[in-house]
Amino acid sequence: MSVVPAGILPGAVADEDDAARGAAELGPRARMWPSLAAVYRAQLSRARVARIPLLFVATFQSVGILVMMRGVVDSGGHDARFVVAGSSVLVVAYVGLNLLAQYFGQLRGSGGLDHYATLPVPPAAVVLGAAGAYASFTVPGTVVTAVFGGVLFGLPLSHLWVLAAVIPLAGAALSGLGAALGLLAPRPELATLLGQLGMSAALLLGVLPADRMPGAVRFTRDLLPSTYGVEAFARTFGPHPDWAFVAGDLAVCAGVGVASLALATWAYRRAAVR
Repeated sequence: MSVVPAGILPGAVADEDDAARGAAELGPRARMWPSLAAVYRAQLSRARVARIPLLFVATFQSVGILVMMRGVVDSGGHDARFVVAGSSVLVVAYVGLNLLAQYFGQLRGSGGLDHYATLPVPPAAVVLGAAGAYASFTVPGTVVTAVFGGVLFGLPLSHLWVLAAVIPLAGAALSGLGAALGLLAPRPELATLLGQLGMSAALLLGVLPADRMPGAVRFTRDLLPSTYGVEAFARTFGPHPDWAFVAGDLAVCAGVGVASLALATWAYRRAAVR
């Protein structure tokens, strides 16, 4: 009996041709940056329509805190710098942390993650695109709050440009944390609660300087990502800002942002396969 190689059989050749044609018909794998840009544009368009009223609430809340604190904090002083910086970054916390936790919590609870799971986009593109859109959405409210606070408390606005670094870096850290909370929470209601608690922590621990707080509270304050954005922005209101410390605070924000976005990406993969 002779042995005939399978590769020369007519059926085998036909099967190989069909497999080759089937493989050729598959589209190319989506790349990271085009996918990220597509998700970012889609999320920004959605947020522009659905979140404008909530952004107004976030800005009005921060402006209200400034007006309230004006009655107990002297203008132009050390405390005034933290009040203005903390109120400004609070807009980022409200949108990036609170609203993003609610969004991903509702998306997971309603089965909306199944839609994203069917798209040929990397999981990181979904998380980064949504986080970037929500962080970008905070820019108008943060600038308005900072300008209003600077005028109200008599602080110089010559270094307001530092918000160009504070908003994206603090926004990345807070948005990544908000997305992770929403994706890891077992129920949408719990995701909403965690987002609200995170925003309340940003309010209570970010508006006043650290030397006004007890030691245990200071430790908790150091664990909050928005603290370093507040510290960096508050330092720029001084007559001679120490830019080395400003850069250090922003570097911590950047590091926490990378870690929180990586956690959110892992949480997305975990939630999408369930």
